[in-house]
Amino acid sequence: MSKSGFGQMYRQLSSKLLDLVVTPHVLGEVPTEPTTTEANAATEQPIKQKIICYVLQNYSRSNALIVDGETRRLKLPPALDSLVVGNQKEKASVLFLQHHNENNLLNPPPHAFPPRLLRLIDILENHPEVDIELIPVTVLWGRSPDKEDSWFKLLFTDTWATPGTVKQLVNIGLHGRQSYLEFHQGQSLRTLVDFAKKTHPNLSPATYILNTLNNYLDGQREVVLGPDLSDRRNVMHSLIKSTDVQEAIRRESIRSKVSMIESERRAIGYLNEIVSDYSHSAVHFADMALTRLWTQLYDGVEVHNFSTVRELAKDYEIIYTPCHRSHIDYLLLSYVIYKRGMMVPYIAAGDNLNMPFVGQLLRGGGAFFIRRTFRGNGLYTTVFKEYLYSILSRNTPLEYFIEGGRSRTGRLLPAKTGMLAMTVHSHLRGRSKPIVFLPTYIGYERLMEGSTYVGEMQGKPKESESIIGILKTLRKIERIFGKVHVNFGEPVFLDDMLKKHGADQIKIEKNDDPVPQEVSDAVNGSAHAILENINRAVVINPVSLLSLILLATPKHTLDEEICIKQLDAYRNLVTALPYDERTQVTPLSGKEIIAYGLKLKLIKRIKHVLGDIIAIEDNQAVLLTYFRNNILHAFVLPSLIAALVEHNGSIRRGDLINVIRTLYPFLKAELFLKWQDDELKDQICAYVEALIKAKLISEDSEGNLISPAPNSEDHNQLVVLAAPVMQSLERYYMTLALITQRGSGNISTRQVEELSHLVGQRLSVLYEFNSPEFFDKALFQSFIKVLTQQGYIRNNEDNAIVFDENFQNVAQYANLVLDDVTLQMLQHITTFSDEELKEALDAVAAQQAKRRLKRKKK
Repeated sequence: MSKSGFGQMYRQLSSKLLDLVVTPHVLGEVPTEPTTTEANAATEQPIKQKIICYVLQNYSRSNALIVDGETRRLKLPPALDSLVVGNQKEKASVLFLQHHNENNLLNPPPHAFPPRLLRLIDILENHPEVDIELIPVTVLWGRSPDKEDSWFKLLFTDTWATPGTVKQLVNIGLHGRQSYLEFHQGQSLRTLVDFAKKTHPNLSPATYILNTLNNYLDGQREVVLGPDLSDRRNVMHSLIKSTDVQEAIRRESIRSKVSMIESERRAIGYLNEIVSDYSHSAVHFADMALTRLWTQLYDGVEVHNFSTVRELAKDYEIIYTPCHRSHIDYLLLSYVIYKRGMMVPYIAAGDNLNMPFVGQLLRGGGAFFIRRTFRGNGLYTTVFKEYLYSILSRNTPLEYFIEGGRSRTGRLLPAKTGMLAMTVHSHLRGRSKPIVFLPTYIGYERLMEGSTYVGEMQGKPKESESIIGILKTLRKIERIFGKVHVNFGEPVFLDDMLKKHGADQIKIEKNDDPVPQEVSDAVNGSAHAILENINRAVVINPVSLLSLILLATPKHTLDEEICIKQLDAYRNLVTALPYDERTQVTPLSGKEIIAYGLKLKLIKRIKHVLGDIIAIEDNQAVLLTYFRNNILHAFVLPSLIAALVEHNGSIRRGDLINVIRTLYPFLKAELFLKWQDDELKDQICAYVEALIKAKLISEDSEGNLISPAPNSEDHNQLVVLAAPVMQSLERYYMTLALITQRGSGNISTRQVEELSHLVGQRLSVLYEFNSPEFFDKALFQSFIKVLTQQGYIRNNEDNAIVFDENFQNVAQYANLVLDDVTLQMLQHITTFSDEELKEALDAVAAQQAKRRLKRKKK
């Protein structure tokens, strides 16, 4: 048998053996056939033939066989077929960048060029009508970053080290079902050669091409494996010896009057408390456990716009900044990322989760722990910031929740900028990759913590995390929780934000250097952009739509046919005018949405001879406000239009726009709406046209917008659409009435916030608003802040609120939206005598003191 025939038989036998134990997972896009319409830049001769050659970084027969098998399966030019041009022939269409020299296995020359690369360049010189498309390929066996002190992991998982023969055989045996293969964007060899000659005349083209392709494949490898990481002990050792931490240890020794040894011991204790202990075995265990959990718990996890992540990971340090709805968020996002072939991020977790066993599992999955406050502890602050700096310096992806804690109302919370500020501070100390923040929307259809959230919003003390609490939660696993949606939003690029605020040239030298105002402005600007972009990526699911409609009715019930029409009308509205291009809308029809809600036991059907009625299940109304609030921002502008037209019966389009412009800054701050002032008019007009087309409103010849006839079906639909915005407007008027009733200079901002909270609680009980966010302090704080920014109020030297007639004019807009009964009720409940006011505020102060005492005892 000829040598070539034996080689062919050997390849086929090896391929069949590998097929038995190896099932590679193909990541990313599969390359398409190259086009041949280009011209040779040097000779202007058209290229008639393009040949594919696959590029692998390290020499490996098994890797080449894997690539060959997948190219055949995907109907691509096979990798191990010969590459023939004219009378020149290569045995295979594979190029190894790290050349394998059979005569010098032990000591290969450090800068040896792959002979095939040199021959391919010669082919191009001899055949100007030919080009070679180089397709870089990444092959990985397992996905563990390097652990310097673990021989077991170095032997049995893929790392940054090139595997030897024994290790590769073990890789095949242990990780055959966990191998990953990714074809990358093809690159023209002729273009690379021409570019090298023009820009690097002192280098041989082979040198330039080799460096370019090696760097490219290193970058792609880092996307999946993450950077080359050291073990936890080595990380801690390097941190404790860093200049800034040693300086902080000396300061702590002087400040606390303790020895340097004791001060260093404290620093080591903080590091033990903080530092992650990423473990591939922990991640693999979590992968198996979570796959089973999601199967039991949810009908599916739907992921949208993940291509954004894959594209950004090549060139940027990714900071995932999701909304925070549930403890499941931690696990869910890492699971989604890992399952799609990317490195799981290091997660900033609250130290309340650093419980026995649970904390260690989270730490193994990449979590590091952070205290709720750093105040008064300079050593802890320095240690934490130095650790964060070390993570960013190694281009490790990060994740933290921009809201700080979990939302109890379903709305986005105002940003807590501590982690964000430290990220920017570290970036300005020493830049490696540019940073991109990736806003991520997570939407549930049922929540494990739902009943707990409702209790906390109604005044019950917040439950501390504990093992017992987790076990109680796990008891709910047999319930049906519907689907979960993860939608990756529009990225926010840090360098762009720094440039926008004039902070792009600022350098920070040391850990404890102060943050200039320009940087603070960039941090706040980034935080706001992240929150807006989370809301842009909203997923409008069946449960949130049902909640929005049924909670808008007085008794949380609707005739089934009308409910179906309302659901379809809402879907048509957000499909025709989506809140954003990344917004996702359920494909289910109104009828299917009702069937889905019945399956999840969130609603019930009441049989009746004149037509069935759809009602919210007993004790579910308050909980459903959470899901309504997830999507409220996407409907608030058409809701405000509907409210103004319905309440007034007829309103001029110009007047409508003016009223909305006055109210919009408050809604924008509360709901993190995306439109700027100069975009608002066009958006209002677009919604008006959509409502006219849906026949919910009409327009006469004089430009007046007209409400349908009372008690007609169209009018009833308009009333339901108007309801979502009403609570915000009622809350605004309530706060305005409290300030106005006390008079200018007679009440402080804090007192207004406390009093608004108390009145909101009372209203929700007396008038069945069934909405915990009606008395959420954060919303009152946001409203008062915007009143100040807009110049309607200010604080005097005694910290009391002062105002003039412009402030009182704002309250008059309530007459255009709220009916007389509501206005009188709000006016009545916000009227206090001096004695009643003092009594209420004293009661609040006593309650707060009691809570502080409880926390201290804990």
